[in-house]
Amino acid sequence: MTPLLSIRDLKVAFRTESGPFEALHGLSLDVMRGRTLALVGESGSGKSVTAQAILRILPRAAAITGGRILFEGQDLAALPPDGAAMRAVRGDRIAMIFQEPMTCLSPLHTVGDQIGEALRVHTGASAREAAARTREALAHVGFPDPERGLRTYPFELSGGLRQRAMIAMAIILKPALLIADEPTTALDVTTQAQILALLARLQAEDGMGILLITHDLGVVANMAHDVAVLYRGRLVESGPREAVMRAPGHAYLRALLDAVPRFDMAPGERLTPIRPARAAIPPARPPARAAGPILRVEGVSKTFALRAGRIWDKPRLVRAVSDVSLCLEPGRTLGLVGESGSGKTTVSKMIMRALKPDAGRVLFDGGTGPRDVHALAGADLFAYRRQVQFVFQDPYASLDPRLSVRQILAEPMEIHGVPAARRRERARELLAMVGLEADALARFPHAFSGGQRQRIGIARALALEPRLLVLDEPVSALDVSVQAQVLNLLKDLQAALGLSYLIVSHNLAVIDYMADTISVMARGRIVEEAPRAALFRNPAHPYTRALLAAVPDPSLDHPLDFAAVTGEHSDPVRWPAPYHLGPDEAGAMVEIEAGHRVRRGGTAPRRQAA
Repeated sequence: MTPLLSIRDLKVAFRTESGPFEALHGLSLDVMRGRTLALVGESGSGKSVTAQAILRILPRAAAITGGRILFEGQDLAALPPDGAAMRAVRGDRIAMIFQEPMTCLSPLHTVGDQIGEALRVHTGASAREAAARTREALAHVGFPDPERGLRTYPFELSGGLRQRAMIAMAIILKPALLIADEPTTALDVTTQAQILALLARLQAEDGMGILLITHDLGVVANMAHDVAVLYRGRLVESGPREAVMRAPGHAYLRALLDAVPRFDMAPGERLTPIRPARAAIPPARPPARAAGPILRVEGVSKTFALRAGRIWDKPRLVRAVSDVSLCLEPGRTLGLVGESGSGKTTVSKMIMRALKPDAGRVLFDGGTGPRDVHALAGADLFAYRRQVQFVFQDPYASLDPRLSVRQILAEPMEIHGVPAARRRERARELLAMVGLEADALARFPHAFSGGQRQRIGIARALALEPRLLVLDEPVSALDVSVQAQVLNLLKDLQAALGLSYLIVSHNLAVIDYMADTISVMARGRIVEEAPRAALFRNPAHPYTRALLAAVPDPSLDHPLDFAAVTGEHSDPVRWPAPYHLGPDEAGAMVEIEAGHRVRRGGTAPRRQAA
């Protein structure tokens, strides 16, 4: 068969102050019609540079220095990037789905205008024709209300719907080749599974070739026909998926597989990062004694008002959190799991006092007995801010780009009155603790990789020696090898410093590795809570089972059931009895075995035999 895309000996170099840096070293690969080639590797391996070279959208500092990119018999590497011939290919015959749809969609234009633009540019369609075709494309990718989608702005959509809009934009002209650059990295597991199922369906219907760029080996195992592994700009292994995944020949691919959290890990087993971090973990000390839980959330609820369609309409009220209760023991980890929009981050913001609950209370015991967090003031509130710290999801957006690492680490200590000499000493201690060299103190956030930036975020959170860390999706933006480093680091720091963790995530494999107890949230309510081992041994609620079923496994023996991922799992009205909840029904938490409770509707019995 003739390849749809054939790359031969491709070389790409960047101009730097110290001379040219070669990002791709003679890359050769083929994408066949109707098949998916997964291009696998860590951040910085050259995956996205490959996609940019194909579309001729490389940064100004980069250039193709050798090789050919043959697409339907035409050498794209020989075409001027801004020429008419390349513009005719880009967006029409070759389309691309970018990693982060929020930053790739214009906030000033409606989704309908942005999708229809490609049609108008390439075909000269009228506004009416473009709107009709855009409506069809939105329906094709599963938009719940295509007509309303035409008038919607990107910020009004969830991450999954924004990604569907990007896919509609890419496929509206029925391209021969679709490049998907980390299309599901920022999405929760169930939405990810729906997007992957959508791509598979579109490929089956239109016969397009797909170049899937990813670091997620679970996605590779479930989507790819062929696999190519990149390491520092060089192709180190390639072949059909079955051969590559069942018998990986290169040490780098085997190391990537070992770095992925798995549900079948033995108790006490650790992830194996590709490059172990040399962190100076202090000697272990037991957690401070407390008479009870360090954190208790009791029946908190929160409602938000959303803007209506017209200025004279009443705002729409959305209940984000409904009667949520949590309990965290000192020195332990509580995992809070759920899809995007389930209320996890709202709960964490109420714990941090960034939001005030409409009802309920948050109790924190700093060693002097439980105190209502939202009743604290003055010196008591100042002390609470010191004892509870937050680690953010996005390691770049959470660091001020104008401050050096030294200033970032010193700022919280300066606010809390730590002397200057101690601040300097503590900053060096913190960097060593998270596995970074002291010379990083003078550098700025842009000079670090994503994993290094997350380490800086963790170091900043530890600056005031807190007792509790709230971690909101701390590794979702990182590739698997760096993720393994950060998760191991968090475990080591907890053991050494006696920390308590509340870790918020949509990835149950990560929660399985980190948490002692787990609470599962859906539509603002806790629907199941249990010790880690009990939850994974006997998941009771259909929503929990759907989350588990949607985690892509790197093993070819446990494929995703795409047909089962429909989105109905998150609708309480569609849950089967006895878990079904009516529109205004709260249900009740019922204990099914010691420490394992699940939410049921109607008149469910108060207890069942284990």
